[in-house]
Amino acid sequence: MNDLRKAGLTLTGKKKEKGTKLTGKTFVLTGALANYSRDEAKKMIEDAGGRVSGSVSKKTDYVVAGADAGSKLDKARELGVAVIGEEEMKALLK
Repeated sequence: MNDLRKAGLTLTGKKKEKGTKLTGKTFVLTGALANYSRDEAKKMIEDAGGRVSGSVSKKTDYVVAGADAGSKLDKARELGVAVIGEEEMKALLK
């Protein structure tokens, strides 16, 4: 970057900052999401500062349940973990 500046280029713009809205929050994705691939949802959560785990535990803050959610949904209910859908996930990310 310094070489570009020395060559006379002026760099403008803002560096995209990762969000902190969901910092410290752990999510588990289960079932088929209607509007996002699993990778897209994971990236959105991580970009907002959250963490995505593959299994449900007492430390899980939210389980995002799509269609045909299975044992992860059952485990979340058993542990009293908040179960949300895609719309609620989207609202948390705003």
